[in-house]
Amino acid sequence: MTTPDERVHLAHGDAWQAEGRLRARFGGGAVELAGARLSSSGLPHPQWNNGDLVELARFDLEAVRAWYAMRAHGAGVPWGMRVPSGVPFQHGRFLFAKRCMALAPTQFVPASLPPSVVVDLATTHDIDVVAQIDAAAFNEPLVQNLAWIAPHLGASGFTVAIASLNGEAVGTATAVLTDDRAGRCVGIFGVAVLVGARRHGIGAALTSWLVGRAFDAGATLAHLNPNDESAARLYGRLGFVETAGLDVCVDL
Repeated sequence: MTTPDERVHLAHGDAWQAEGRLRARFGGGAVELAGARLSSSGLPHPQWNNGDLVELARFDLEAVRAWYAMRAHGAGVPWGMRVPSGVPFQHGRFLFAKRCMALAPTQFVPASLPPSVVVDLATTHDIDVVAQIDAAAFNEPLVQNLAWIAPHLGASGFTVAIASLNGEAVGTATAVLTDDRAGRCVGIFGVAVLVGARRHGIGAALTSWLVGRAFDAGATLAHLNPNDESAARLYGRLGFVETAGLDVCVDL
């Protein structure tokens, strides 16, 4: 029987599998083999090419290496593995612990929309604005973010939200709705708000808007990964609770 923590990890893997399938034509892909579920964006950045450990006893490092070596149309991509916290994984180098939080529909506390803030669905016409906000909020190169974000807009199962304050776009976030091994779930990723627009409740409004839409569409679990304690408190006010995390390992 799947525990609540295991379901969150499965849902996290489901979302990344959806990302990989979305990007197969770009040299990415998704597969389950050798005791792991693997996902690749096809991009030359390790944070977007990761596997999730399913069963340590069946994990075959050489098979996993071979699969990632064939991504990006045979050029290969850098990659890492996500391992449930506490599992004695002896491969590669521990990079950091990824926190996980989850929310059931009955525990959801929707956020009120702040004054002068509007949250709406982003379209393909918004790609430059969305990428600029994301790059600025996370201090990452714009060209790199464009390549990651562009396939999301208009894709089935992916919802990109954009928030405006007094008519100016200042925030964005993405929801990935899946119906896979964990059941019908939604993952919330990339909640980004420009520095000058923070502390107005925009991050909470974006997350609440996306979660509410997903629950209305039949999702029975929402999950996300807070970057720090401030983000964890924000999500906690919406009803999210901390669950067992994941260890990220690289240089395998």
